[in-house]
Amino acid sequence: MNNFKKAIYRFTANAAAIALSAAPAAAASEAVGPQYDSTHVYVAPSSLDAFVHAFVATFGGKPSAPLTVNVLPVPAKTKFQYVWTSAGTLSVFAFLTPIPYPFGQERTGWLVNDMDAALTAARHAGAEVIVDKFKDAIGYDAVIEWPGGLKNQLYWHFTAPSYPPLETIPDNRVYVSGDSVDTFVRDFLKFSGGTVVADDGKADAGEIGKPGEWYRRIRIESGFGRMQVMVTDGHLPYPFGREITGYAVTDLDATLAKAKAAGAHLLTPRFEAVDRSTIMLEFPGGYIAEVHALKAK
Repeated sequence: MNNFKKAIYRFTANAAAIALSAAPAAAASEAVGPQYDSTHVYVAPSSLDAFVHAFVATFGGKPSAPLTVNVLPVPAKTKFQYVWTSAGTLSVFAFLTPIPYPFGQERTGWLVNDMDAALTAARHAGAEVIVDKFKDAIGYDAVIEWPGGLKNQLYWHFTAPSYPPLETIPDNRVYVSGDSVDTFVRDFLKFSGGTVVADDGKADAGEIGKPGEWYRRIRIESGFGRMQVMVTDGHLPYPFGREITGYAVTDLDATLAKAKAAGAHLLTPRFEAVDRSTIMLEFPGGYIAEVHALKAK
């Protein structure tokens, strides 16, 4: 067993040891569960340690040991760390060589039960397979693209991982145009077996940096976790649209204090939406995230 395999398997055992209880996700399609949805983060090698430290200091959890590996189907080299927290997981890449196209554009990695079946289902649902299945040290990977431009990695391991459920399930934050949203939602629901739990045509656009305006916001739940689809005209103030994931926490003030102490910066004022308090953070290395706390109903 090579070092990459050993490190991932050791980390799986460590992650299970710090589990926090949560309701299990509903099974759907080829999805395994939201604790296996890994946000892909690309940072410069000089920022890797600071970023991982700040993220773990903010959300808790445990990072794997850093490895230097090739995780792609073509020659390349990256430092890699996997980060597990009770609020979501990360795959962190710090490339030491130029990043081959189209890698770096995918937002998240989704574990699937069967790679070939998942790729067939994705194609039948309307997605395009832009990087066909390839083998790495511990399994298979592929990259798909949805109408509207959303790109995701699919992955499968030779030895099935076993991660504990998340305490809070993050939002995959997706910005799409009015031209593609209905096609995207239809295709994603077909692939994921998910359900639209809310479709608000007059959501407060203060949530995306445009107070006093309205926008369409769609919330979806599936075996791949939660997705918040934001339908906009692309007239977005910075940093909205740059974030990939929205992290749910139980105490926003305490989380922000930890983040600032660890070197993260507040990019927006705290916004009080109808159902949540929300803010945008930037971590060392440039990773931007939305963080929110739900309000009692």
